[in-house]
Amino acid sequence: MFNRESAWGLLTEFTHSESLLKHALAVEACLRAYARKFGEPEETWGLVGLLHDFDYERWPSLQDHPFRGNEILKQRGWPEPIQRAILAHAEHTGVSRHSHLEHALFACDELAGFITAAALVRPDKSIHSLEPKSVRRRMKDKAFARTVNRDDILKGAQELGVELDEHIGFCIAAMRAIAPQLGLEGTPVAAPGA
Repeated sequence: MFNRESAWGLLTEFTHSESLLKHALAVEACLRAYARKFGEPEETWGLVGLLHDFDYERWPSLQDHPFRGNEILKQRGWPEPIQRAILAHAEHTGVSRHSHLEHALFACDELAGFITAAALVRPDKSIHSLEPKSVRRRMKDKAFARTVNRDDILKGAQELGVELDEHIGFCIAAMRAIAPQLGLEGTPVAAPGA
């Protein structure tokens, strides 16, 4: 009952924004890749990635997100580790992160959004040409993707126990694998003088 199909159904019941759906897919891809790397249950990690913001479009305030979503997960019988990981991904909930899954979700959430933004401003709008150094450079520009919390990106990598450039590169690679679904496949760039 609790599989990718049911998670996608729950996500799309509450989320209609294309950008939020793509964000869920990006975080899912990153978490699945980390689950494989760490020898953890890929399906569970993927479900958490898909569902972590499923209530955000309807209830974006700090008072509501992810609390409303957690109530829905509880009512529908979703497993407690999934509920807890989703609550722990938001600093304002007061739920501390303990499990590897909780740390991975926190580490990938803001970064996946930032990687998407960084890819979309490239001339080719492609994640395939994006490198960690470009992401790091963009992180220094406070006006770029200003809603993304850079401190959370840094803290996430630290909590996960990975070096920041390695973490960025790992998430870029995970997202490249599903670039068409994320709209990050890119467009051909005309050669100068063409």
